[in-house]
Amino acid sequence: MQFSENWLRTMVDPKMTSDELSHMLTMSGLEVEEVEPVAPPFNNVVVAEIREIAKHPDADKLNVCQVDVGTGSLLNIVCGAPNVRVGMKVPCAMVGAILPPGADGKPFEIKIGKLRGVESYGMLCSARELKLSEDHGGLMDLPSDAPVGQNFRDYYQLNDLKFTIKLTPNKADCLSLLGVAREVSALTGTAMQLPEAVVLPVTLQEVLPVKVSAPDLCGRFAGRVIRGVNARAATPEWMKQRLERSGQRPISALVDISNYVMLELGRPSHVFDLDKIHGGLEVRWGKAGESLKLLNGNTVEVDDWVGVISDDKEIESLAGIMGGDSTSVTLDTQNIYLEAAFWWPQAIQGRARRFNFSTDAAHRFERGVDFASIVEHIERISALIVEICGGAEQVKLGPVDDQIVNLPQRPPVKLRTARAVKVIGVALDDARIADIFTRLGLQFTQQPGEFLVTPPSYRFDIEIEEDLIEEVARVYGFENIPALPPVAANAMLIAPENQRSLFAVRRLVADQDYQEVVNYSFVEEAWEKDFAGNDAPVKLLNPIASQMSVMRTNLIGSLIANTRYNLNRKLNRVRIFEIGAVYLQDASVQDGPLEVAGYHQPKRLAALAYGPVAEEQWGQDTRNVDFFDIKADLEALFAPGSLRFVKNEHVALHPGRSANIEFDGKVIGFIGELHPRLQQKYDLPLAPVVFEVDVTALQQVQVPSYQEISKFQAVTRDLALVVKQTVVVQNLLDVFKSETQQNEACKIVQGFVLFDEYRGKGLEADEKSLAFRFSLQDTQSTLQDDKVEAAMQALVQAASQQFAAKLR
Repeated sequence: MQFSENWLRTMVDPKMTSDELSHMLTMSGLEVEEVEPVAPPFNNVVVAEIREIAKHPDADKLNVCQVDVGTGSLLNIVCGAPNVRVGMKVPCAMVGAILPPGADGKPFEIKIGKLRGVESYGMLCSARELKLSEDHGGLMDLPSDAPVGQNFRDYYQLNDLKFTIKLTPNKADCLSLLGVAREVSALTGTAMQLPEAVVLPVTLQEVLPVKVSAPDLCGRFAGRVIRGVNARAATPEWMKQRLERSGQRPISALVDISNYVMLELGRPSHVFDLDKIHGGLEVRWGKAGESLKLLNGNTVEVDDWVGVISDDKEIESLAGIMGGDSTSVTLDTQNIYLEAAFWWPQAIQGRARRFNFSTDAAHRFERGVDFASIVEHIERISALIVEICGGAEQVKLGPVDDQIVNLPQRPPVKLRTARAVKVIGVALDDARIADIFTRLGLQFTQQPGEFLVTPPSYRFDIEIEEDLIEEVARVYGFENIPALPPVAANAMLIAPENQRSLFAVRRLVADQDYQEVVNYSFVEEAWEKDFAGNDAPVKLLNPIASQMSVMRTNLIGSLIANTRYNLNRKLNRVRIFEIGAVYLQDASVQDGPLEVAGYHQPKRLAALAYGPVAEEQWGQDTRNVDFFDIKADLEALFAPGSLRFVKNEHVALHPGRSANIEFDGKVIGFIGELHPRLQQKYDLPLAPVVFEVDVTALQQVQVPSYQEISKFQAVTRDLALVVKQTVVVQNLLDVFKSETQQNEACKIVQGFVLFDEYRGKGLEADEKSLAFRFSLQDTQSTLQDDKVEAAMQALVQAASQQFAAKLR
């Protein structure tokens, strides 16, 4: 919404500067985006009159003018403008005047100069030279009543400012000067001076038949026949100025008057050429197959979702959006039908966007326009048409045909003083709230601690108690609300020992030399196929970009993208991790405070390592990271808990270098090297190693428990077992662990580890030798050989029974 400050001050003129006015509007919710002067600075330019014109003796295209600038003597000024004439009133830059910068960016100073031998004492100006517009067709032609000698900036009101305010969708009442003036009046207490309402007598009894067939489209329709208008009449200069400074381009008198009242009162209206209407008008929904050529030249197809105004022959207008070309007014128009209506916002919303354009009328109607003042606004437009386009004797006015069909019901809204105090945080009383409502022009009834407010016909944003609380806060002043820290009763709670916070998890992973990244939860659909094998991801209805169209079900794709980003910037070592949610479809999930029915959203931790294990250094040879390096990092994160790694295939991982991760008997994630196919597709010179686990499992911590430290020396025994190559080491470790827990003879085994694997000479082709080191210790006595041998024998026997293992 853009408007002239001078125009606003004709309605309400608070005693404050432009900066103060701008700040006050912004703090009340009408954000002032920009304040700019209507013209650049220049000086010593006055209104002048051309008294005499003579041809330049040495130039065919130049004239020597005698110009009256109000000083008592005529100035000799050479001019080459094509539209110069005797008696013309023009802006004249006197000698010494500083005009706006030209193409070189430097201010232009007017000096006494000679043009082909004739001295010139100033310059007659065009609008372009004063940077008022881009019109350079000739001198700026001022009205004949312009006072000679007056400062041109004062005469043309160039010491004015253009305000551009950014309105939220609920503040449709401020899409007009009247609406902004109401706000300023309420905020400052300054009385308003509204345009004088002139109701002219009816001099014509003609009424155009109108039928409203769609009460869900149009709630009120009013119009009148006006005959004898002079469409060629010039739009007054004051109206042109206000339109231009509000971002509107003057077109013709009838169109300009309609646009002017829309900006002034917020009422879009439409002017039909009466002689082009066939019969009467009907307000209805469109029909499939109908089309309309609009004022902008576009031809659109309509259907039963779009409202129209039609006559007995064809569609004449898109309801509340734009008029049709067939009944548009021209400079030859003599008789018009002036229409103003209340269109239901729900019937206008989205219709203009469907046709890929927007109009000022649709912008207002889809937010809600005052339905109670339609007749008054028609009278305002009619008075301006009579004044500008012919006078009361020439222009004949028909009666206003006002059809009230289906108006909105405005139920009263309750405001409780105690609730307002609690929400705003300021000790307001009933008197203060009543004063605010009065200043806002809200009708209300009151009882102690409670108000019942009836929303005005122009306020579609007042529906619930919170809307009224917002009005109270705005007028009271957001700046007047103290910034106090919240006060609440609370108690210090001890963090549970058996659970880590997400912050602690992040620190734990960072200690393993990984850097955290944060990525969007929406990803490319191809990533879901490549990294999760998901052909039916959760799709976004309105993605912010085409490559962010679905929700991710794992974090690997995002980490691969991060890796490529770093590699493209010449970084050859990448170690990154991310903690974030994934989005899985699960029909068993019900709606809850943090859940949406049908979707499971667990948090996952994923990490990726690429390139050298460590930065290049003298202390160790450079080698690339492998599966077991990342497996060690993962085990360190879960220590002192123990993980199981079970060979498994994953769509994104190398078939022989991937595994599921189990913790406490549950699969919590996966680990592995990126699949060679994806390595090639995503242009990675080396295969990164990745893992992803459930964060909840990592947050669980084993609480330390007391165990007696043995004072007796530990014993170690090595055990080499020959097994088939198909035997998985993890299964052997599980057997040993089971024996230490269940077999009394093996209770003295404190730990065991695989330290060697052998294949080759001395073994069959399908065999391998696995060497384990066992640590044995008793807390009560020194271990005897027979006890150690019994434990080792039990372990060998268990391995032999399960996997046909034999001592090497």
